[in-house]
Amino acid sequence: MDSVAKTFASLSIKPIAHISHSDASSPATWRDALDANASAPAKPYELIKTLVYKPKTAKKTTPVPVVVIARDDTETNAGSLGKILDLKEMRLASEDLLTEFFALDKNSLSPLALNQNTFPRVLTVIDSSIASSSSLFAVHALSSSSTVFLSGKDVVDYLRHLETDSVKIQELDFTTLAVAPAASAKPVAKDKDDGKIDGAVQIAVGIKKEVDFSGWYTNVLLKADMLDYYSVSGCYILKPWSYSIWEEITQWFNAQIKELGVQNAYFPMFVSQSVLEREKDHIEGFSPEVAWVTRAGNSDLEEPIAIRPTSETAMYPYYAKWIRSHRDLPLKLNQWNSVVRWEFKNPQPFLRTREFLWQEGHTAFLTKAEADTEVRQILDLYRRVFEELLAVPVIPGIKSEKEKFAGGLYTTTVEGFIPTSGRGIQGATSHCLGQNFSRPEMFNIFVEDPNDPMGGKTYVWQNSWGLSTRTIGVMVMVHGDNQGLVLPPRVASIQVVVVPCGITAKTTDESRAEINNACEQLAQTLKKSGIRAKADLRDVYTPGYKFNDWEQKGVPLRLEIGPNDIAKQQTVTVRRDTGVKNPIGIANIGFIINALLDTIQSDMFDKAKAAYDSCLKEVTQWDDVVPVLDNKCVVVMPWCEVEECEDDIKERSGRASEPQDERAPSAGAKSLCIPFDQSRWSPIIAGKTKCPACGRDAKRWTLFGRSY
Repeated sequence: MDSVAKTFASLSIKPIAHISHSDASSPATWRDALDANASAPAKPYELIKTLVYKPKTAKKTTPVPVVVIARDDTETNAGSLGKILDLKEMRLASEDLLTEFFALDKNSLSPLALNQNTFPRVLTVIDSSIASSSSLFAVHALSSSSTVFLSGKDVVDYLRHLETDSVKIQELDFTTLAVAPAASAKPVAKDKDDGKIDGAVQIAVGIKKEVDFSGWYTNVLLKADMLDYYSVSGCYILKPWSYSIWEEITQWFNAQIKELGVQNAYFPMFVSQSVLEREKDHIEGFSPEVAWVTRAGNSDLEEPIAIRPTSETAMYPYYAKWIRSHRDLPLKLNQWNSVVRWEFKNPQPFLRTREFLWQEGHTAFLTKAEADTEVRQILDLYRRVFEELLAVPVIPGIKSEKEKFAGGLYTTTVEGFIPTSGRGIQGATSHCLGQNFSRPEMFNIFVEDPNDPMGGKTYVWQNSWGLSTRTIGVMVMVHGDNQGLVLPPRVASIQVVVVPCGITAKTTDESRAEINNACEQLAQTLKKSGIRAKADLRDVYTPGYKFNDWEQKGVPLRLEIGPNDIAKQQTVTVRRDTGVKNPIGIANIGFIINALLDTIQSDMFDKAKAAYDSCLKEVTQWDDVVPVLDNKCVVVMPWCEVEECEDDIKERSGRASEPQDERAPSAGAKSLCIPFDQSRWSPIIAGKTKCPACGRDAKRWTLFGRSY
């Protein structure tokens, strides 16, 4: 910072404050560190973020990389930004590139990283609102543990002193990036697409799924009225339209596990530090994300209390208390609750949030065979949640040793896939914990062995299994389209909406009432047939508005009734998944609509499965791995199952790939699962089938891919 300080002095820039603090690996931890520092300014301040992009192609006269400087809460739409700058495929730069250009990591980057040497070699873009802002801005002082506070004018003055006749900073209005067509000095070729849908004022989403996937996903959730943002970063409000989906899942799953003898219970959300840290291997996987309560009112707690990231350590001391005999086994408990994992990565609704809803089952058995059986029973229920309720195909399998649940014996999983992003996503997991938690050094959960004539001890075999609201995000990503949400009928809180049509300003009150009554009567008839139906009789909206409203919310089926339909004793059906219209008679309408909803459910699953299957690419040569990944597919290859090889696959494939999007930045391939069903691929021949990554003997076909 010495050279920067000299520059400040020469430019008459006087920082408000310059403080050292704990290392900040994300905007959330940075702000927490600043707020906790007594030397931080009392005046409200904003964070400055500095992003570095590497375009795939650029004009010869355009310096690369591109340095983007903006307020932390400002949306920086890479697609729109690239269009304005006439640059294709703006990707976040790799750590290697950051080190090469700036000798800094991404958590230390700031406008101050630009100097007389680096500024001419990059294209610098800054949010135009910063210069005129009255806000105070926190800027990394070339370190993730050092911050300088500057005015917006000072930030811009620092950058302007670096300008030359040929290299200038570009100031852009970032508020237009997400909503307005990008302007360019040159006519934009038609093959350049920032994802914005023409005429989007009247349609549901306004962003193309296939172009700006993360922007599309956020818009769908908001326009479909599924969630709202909350005052705590990384937390979201689940509104009734999304929570009702979770209710359908919980009701179905609850009934299924009760058939297996599982009972629901509830344990407190607080876990003492001493109990949580009893199992070092287990908690190691969660420790960076554990949220701690350290104060009560004005008093410090004698011992910090954790908010549960999971409940093994909270529940198992009581299992040891309750299980006194083999006659107390099996013990099968489940709880529906929320957990907190203080994610430092970019939050994404439903997929990666700091608090989320789930169920967690915890069971104990006398024998390993009983535990093994339940692991697969529960996993199959998870498969059915995805496939039978959400119409989302998944592949059941076992996790590698590296990817298994920390502290467990083995982990089984159902793995989903998002074709648009080309990323795998873990759907739900069922773990066999073995006797790792029941041993004396852990929770000492044992019984007298009924099969031992000497009456010796035997430690119980345990399982844990969980399914979360991540399921909703997966469903949205798989089925949604450019009109918005597409709901499978079995989880839709409204399966059929009936809309009156043919009503104009000239329609008499009598005719209007007749049409509305016909719609309401039809909805009531459908309800008597077990269909969740609603008549939309809002008289302040046109039929076109209502069509769009229910389409963006994903209602599976729309029925239209107008004067001609009443005369013909019919209604017109419009499927949300395909848009197909068809007139049907009112007679026996309940049976017909139930059958049509079943067809929609089945067709949605078949379409999604065909897409998933088409992206499973068999690979037997290493040179094919990265091209398959870059083509947004999953690598299916014979693998040796050696952890060292797994690490090498991730590192090599990441090094050879272009950087990916900001919300899921890893470009390397990790093992997703080893499918239970190996029959769809050619048999592994001992001694002949080799792992394409290392040349060792292969054991089983394994899915490798980029993942969320």
